[in-house]
Amino acid sequence: MASNGGSNAFEVTLSFLVGAATGFVLGILFAPASGTETRKRIQEEVGKTGEKAKEGYEKVAKEAEKGIKIVKEKTQEGLDTIRGFVEKKKEEIGKKPDEGAPPGPAEPKK
Repeated sequence: MASNGGSNAFEVTLSFLVGAATGFVLGILFAPASGTETRKRIQEEVGKTGEKAKEGYEKVAKEAEKGIKIVKEKTQEGLDTIRGFVEKKKEEIGKKPDEGAPPGPAEPKK
């Protein structure tokens, strides 16, 4: 459950960053500037985009870790509840007289 949400968020973030970088690069390539200046601007933007991608990945990874922790806790709670239920039923069965057993010897009438 949590992994799908984290994966989708990462894909959306990555797609946004790639789209933004592509748009920037195309804008620079079609803008009037010298080759040196254009290459410098592209290099700077690639560095910025890489940092943004790293930050986005770290954020998604932290959220995924939180989700995993919650799933583990809820799973443990469920297991504990099941164990308690099974133990309670064992005790109830141990206290009940055996319904399929024949009745004890009849007491003599006086």
